[in-house]
Amino acid sequence: MIHNPESRITLQPHSARVTVRLGDEVIAETDQAVQLSETGYPDRQYLPSDAIVEGTLRRSDTQTYCPFKGHATYYNYVYGDRVIKDSVWVYEHPTDAMTAIAGRMVFDPAHFDETIETTQ
Repeated sequence: MIHNPESRITLQPHSARVTVRLGDEVIAETDQAVQLSETGYPDRQYLPSDAIVEGTLRRSDTQTYCPFKGHATYYNYVYGDRVIKDSVWVYEHPTDAMTAIAGRMVFDPAHFDETIETTQ
């Protein structure tokens, strides 16, 4: 488990299966996610880019900045002739305390369903 200096963010690599769906369609799946827990926000699962169905993301012009994580780049999710704008983001070069999420993708839960399957 990794904590940032302000103890605002905790990163927890795990081997639970994370599946992201759009309706009934699986669009990402991995057992190598990193869970980011940040005070005041829901937990987020950061997935390696190779877990995402190839050819479904198009980089957008949107960027944001978080003083704890760094600059985020956004992607549009494209399926058929439909586009979900700025629905996936990545910290390509995060702050030093957040290197465990570098290059990992996050899906906006407002558009996608995410399940985490743990083995007992």
